[in-house]
Amino acid sequence: MASITRARKEEIQRRQQLSTEIRDSLRELGIRLALLNHHIGARLELKDVDLDCLNLIDRHGPLSPSTLARRTGQHPATMTGILDRLERGGWIARDRDPSDRRAVLIRALSGRNADMMGLYSGMSASMNKLLAGYGDTDLELIADFLRRSANAGQNAADDLTDD
Repeated sequence: MASITRARKEEIQRRQQLSTEIRDSLRELGIRLALLNHHIGARLELKDVDLDCLNLIDRHGPLSPSTLARRTGQHPATMTGILDRLERGGWIARDRDPSDRRAVLIRALSGRNADMMGLYSGMSASMNKLLAGYGDTDLELIADFLRRSANAGQNAADDLTDD
């Protein structure tokens, strides 16, 4: 019975170590991606927050300015300045919302975004090599974990902005 208890303790300890390693790795990944984004933003003469907004528009757009402000936690007046800079730089367009002519939708412009994607090509190639080493079942598990991690991050950010 003592060996079962010891084995169970070792199992719990190993799980705690793996959980800590995963959290530490996610934190390190966040740091590395933030630095990569910072360097790319500097090359494109974009502020970090501008690049964050542009990425959100590109991934989830078209978006209303208020939706984008909510997703980024930016004040609407600050968002106006960000969108003005992105529009002047040829990164985005403001279009009338077809369902409400008084409203505006923000969409990314493909021409400038190709410049940005070119700067991410090194990371993209590295990820392709990394992912090639995994089977479909592993990739499904990784994709699920990352989706759920992103949702957890969004929920944590939402909780902070609700205060």
